[in-house]
Amino acid sequence: MAQQPPPSPGALRVAELTQNRPTPFALSPDAGTLQALAAELDLLGLRKLTFTGDVSAQGDRDWRLTGQLGATVVQPCGVTLEPVTTRIETPVERHYLAQYEEITAPEVEMPEDDSTEPLGRWIEPHAVMVEALVLSLPLYPRSAGADLGEQVFAEPGVTPMRDEDTKPFAGLADLKAQMSKDAKD
Repeated sequence: MAQQPPPSPGALRVAELTQNRPTPFALSPDAGTLQALAAELDLLGLRKLTFTGDVSAQGDRDWRLTGQLGATVVQPCGVTLEPVTTRIETPVERHYLAQYEEITAPEVEMPEDDSTEPLGRWIEPHAVMVEALVLSLPLYPRSAGADLGEQVFAEPGVTPMRDEDTKPFAGLADLKAQMSKDAKD
């Protein structure tokens, strides 16, 4: 029987992992992989992507992946569309459980521990690296000095509502000043 190829670069076959010591890994994708990943994630650029760590046994059948993700990403500014470069450094942890219980109810709350996954034949640091990168990307990157400004609209004859008007304590200073003035009179 031919041995099945790994599902992703650097994938670790669980049956070949050592129970008594951690198995280290170090991923640093080449330029072509970085370019393809940047295109897949709609990034303007991706460079210096590294993911290092190890996989260690947790009990008799469970495994734990711990690592450090580092990346430099270039995204369009959410306001001006100018390139914004961000450095990401984040720890990563996953627990692979042999007795993983999948929640199948139609509506359930997300569990607080989102680092657990079912244990399969492979542990894929590359897939974890991509997932951790996606979760670490800034949602609304802003270039220096980018500002949305304020747009004010109202019907003719109506005083437009401004951002300051929606803040509940915005008028307290004016009220305090008016009360002080009234107290002096």
